[in-house]
Amino acid sequence: MNHNTRQITVTALVLMLFGVLGSLLVGIIYEATAEQVAENERQAMLVSLNQLLPADRYDNDLIASRIMLPADERLGQKEPSPAYVARKNGEVTAIVFSVIATNGYSGPIKLLVCINADGTVNGVRVVQHKETPGLGDPIEAARSPWIFGFNGKSLEDPGVKGWQVKRDGGVFDQFTGATITPRAVVKAVHQCLLYFDRNRKNLLGIVETDEAEQP
Repeated sequence: MNHNTRQITVTALVLMLFGVLGSLLVGIIYEATAEQVAENERQAMLVSLNQLLPADRYDNDLIASRIMLPADERLGQKEPSPAYVARKNGEVTAIVFSVIATNGYSGPIKLLVCINADGTVNGVRVVQHKETPGLGDPIEAARSPWIFGFNGKSLEDPGVKGWQVKRDGGVFDQFTGATITPRAVVKAVHQCLLYFDRNRKNLLGIVETDEAEQP
């Protein structure tokens, strides 16, 4: 083995060693922080859920009561999606759905939609979007009260024709210079209500395993 070949071999071994050590270090850091990351995500989700559902409306652990729903176009989901079941004294009081408005102006708009057991909307929040700042972002609760206009609404109120923006003959305001964004959110919330209505019996029949086993 000549000098150049030996040098190349040593360099390759050193690089491989650094690669192995780097991978081990990343793995160690991941293991050390994974639990904290998961807890941070849990707390962030609880904050979002409690914006939609006051603590006095349930007495169960919302995160632990998460269920996975099959993919359904009425939820805008191509994959199974989570829903959070709120209960009080063992009875379902509301369900928070993860919904995607697929036809936003700049892409999908991710929502949380809370529907009470009686079929009324308890609240809606936007959790992620890429809509144009200053035009489409009034869908955010921090920027405009527009999103609160869904509170108390149902399939019957305002009815099929009412579940549109005013420009299309409905009851919901559009934004100046931006109709596509609110139109997408209104449609997504309406579709979620339809999903709830058509699956109401199964959704409201959900009970904890230990409750179901009690006599």
